Amino acid sequence: LSVVLRQYMDGVELTVQDTGIGTPPSSMDRLFERFYRVDKSHSKEVGGTGLGLSIVKHSVKLHGGEIEIRSIVDKGTTMIITLPKKEKSE
Repeated sequence: LSVVLRQYMDGVELTVQDTGIGTPPSSMDRLFERFYRVDKSHSKEVGGTGLGLSIVKHSVKLHGGEIEIRSIVDKGTTMIITLPKKEKSE
C-alpha cells in the first residue's frame, strides 16, 4: 500500500495505490454505488458493506473535489483524490 499527499498552489492531491486483486473494467462504472461489491463470492471472508467508496465519493464532492480510479485486474488499484484549496474566510 502506498499513500502520497501532494500540495499544489490550487489544492491537494491524495493518491492511494495498492497491489490487490484490482477491478475488472466491467465493474468500474459501479464502484461508487452504495452496497456494490465487485467480488460477492468473498464478501463474508473479506467483510465490508459496500458503502466505503460511496461515502468517499460523496465526501470528496461535498468539498468540491474529484476522484479518479485506475485499476488492473491482478495488479492493483490507484485512487487519486483532488481537493481544491479552501478560500480563507474573513
